Amino acid sequence: MELSESVQRGLQSLADLSVFDQSGFQVLVDASFRSLLSSHADPGVLDQPEFKRIDQILLKQSHTAATTFILEAVKQNADKSTISSCLEELTFSAERIEIFYSAYQIQQCILSFSCSIGRRAPQINDVSWRLQYHTKNGQVDKVNEPFYSISLNAEVTLKSSLVPCFQDLVGKLKDAAKSVEKASQM
Repeated sequence: MELSESVQRGLQSLADLSVFDQSGFQVLVDASFRSLLSSHADPGVLDQPEFKRIDQILLKQSHTAATTFILEAVKQNADKSTISSCLEELTFSAERIEIFYSAYQIQQCILSFSCSIGRRAPQINDVSWRLQYHTKNGQVDKVNEPFYSISLNAEVTLKSSLVPCFQDLVGKLKDAAKSVEKASQM
């Protein structure tokens, strides 16, 4: 896995026994997974007693690096050897690699599902439209104007092919625009 320098520095701080003791390391790993899985940002995710003696900037950098590493691992569907070799290069001990991987293994399914549907807008899969021509209404006898309604149907899907969907959407919208143009010329 290719990681930026800031992510590597954050992970090296996380690997450092003088910065994060064993319980602090475990709590930070758990907090990183929790922050990725929660539906809203929890400002108190790093307000743990184990973090009181750690510099807050270093803590935030390590948390960001850990979450970034987790997301990259999920994105690449990394196995144990890939994660281990990457963390070994960043001076993680075998015990810390095992702690990290066991947490990753437990959360991997949920994270991969969450990443595929989680925090993006639903996919538009159909458009329906209707053109009506109003000649009168309850207050006025003669209105003579078109009434146009568009309904976008959306759903969340695990795998999406956006290009054909949007091409179909554009085609339907062009048809609707032509109909409105014809109606306005009447």
